[in-house]
Amino acid sequence: MMNLNGVKMNVVKTASNGVVNHHTIFCFSQKSNKVTARYSGGLVKRGFLIGNISNNQLEFNYAQVHEDGNVEGGKSNCMIRLDKGKLQLIESFDWGAGTGQNVFQQMD
Repeated sequence: MMNLNGVKMNVVKTASNGVVNHHTIFCFSQKSNKVTARYSGGLVKRGFLIGNISNNQLEFNYAQVHEDGNVEGGKSNCMIRLDKGKLQLIESFDWGAGTGQNVFQQMD
């Protein structure tokens, strides 16, 4: 099982209907199979996610406040992989604006 504890990521590929972008920074914590992250940047003023990790899959729910004050949330399923020595999350999300896919990548 991959460990996300202490990992920082940003989004390197964004869905056309997504809100996060390369300015959005995620700071992950993990205890056992429970994962949380706080994030902000770009159009997101503050966000929080919580979920479970099993094998190389992460499932989480999230809530975020946008810079314009709107609050939204949804759920995601992610495949976790290593790409050129960096962790990546391939996220399939479902929220008010529809569904899509983002790619998060570990920052140096």
